[in-house]
Amino acid sequence: MAKKILSEERLKYTGAMVLGMHDALVELTGIIAGLTFALANNSMIILTGVIAAVASSLSMAAANYLAQKADGNPCAITAGIYTGMAYLVTAALLLVPFMIFSNRFYALGTTFAVAVLIIFLFNYCISCAKNQKFIRPFLEMIIICFSVSIIAFIIGQAAKYFLGIG
Repeated sequence: MAKKILSEERLKYTGAMVLGMHDALVELTGIIAGLTFALANNSMIILTGVIAAVASSLSMAAANYLAQKADGNPCAITAGIYTGMAYLVTAALLLVPFMIFSNRFYALGTTFAVAVLIIFLFNYCISCAKNQKFIRPFLEMIIICFSVSIIAFIIGQAAKYFLGIG
């Protein structure tokens, strides 16, 4: 019983972390994919990614705080902070390849590999801590993340074409 209570206490903010991490994976991976094909400059991809990441992490933190407060959670501020921090950490990990590789396509491929690794590690840790199955949540996150990235790529290409850029 004590082990279960301790485990529940440690996992209290899992939902907040999932919200921030998953939103960063889906949103920022999609943005990065779109920017990689729309822009030819890693510096611009990084700059745009950082701006998007900071604005989105603040938005996610505030939204989760307000949602938790509306639900009567006395720890709403902490939940919001966990959401925002999970978003920022995930975003930083996704942008690092663009600081390492000069070829933006290598960087994008590495970003996708980092996203898969983040999804794998997070789902593995949660499945172990909660004694739940691993494969289905892992595959679900992968499919959602990469589907959004493909859609963002298509939108980036369409915007580039219709705006006559590049």
